[in-house]
Amino acid sequence: MSLDIKDPAISDAYEDVRNDKSETNWAFFDFADGKPDRLQVAGFGNGGLSEFVEKLKDNVAGWGYLRMNLSNDEYSQRVKFVLVPWCGDQVGVMRKAKLSVQLTEVKKVITSFHVEMPASSTKDLTEDDIMNKLRRAGGANYDRQSSNY
Repeated sequence: MSLDIKDPAISDAYEDVRNDKSETNWAFFDFADGKPDRLQVAGFGNGGLSEFVEKLKDNVAGWGYLRMNLSNDEYSQRVKFVLVPWCGDQVGVMRKAKLSVQLTEVKKVITSFHVEMPASSTKDLTEDDIMNKLRRAGGANYDRQSSNY
């Protein structure tokens, strides 16, 4: 059975994160109660990575979408997007098994992102790790302080 992604609130939340005029910089999508194959918007906010990570639970699986500002210097500010397939450590075996298949459906809504950061622990989602991955994905990097590539 495929994942139901028809709820307009899903694409609205995705577009809100992408909108440069919106303060919303993250959204999290998980499964509706009692409907393990129906995606819903579980939360969104403007507090960045730290607020997003606070919302993640060990017994929840879902997908996060983040807008992050990347800069190598004061002149090169760029907006980048991160897809976070989240599977908490306490998620059941059957749910875990479905996630990789359902990711294909999720990517029909969340179509634009620069990197994918799978995580099962909030320790997997540090700002340094994400920024390093974004820099590597971006090609040329002239930031001398980030030479650990």
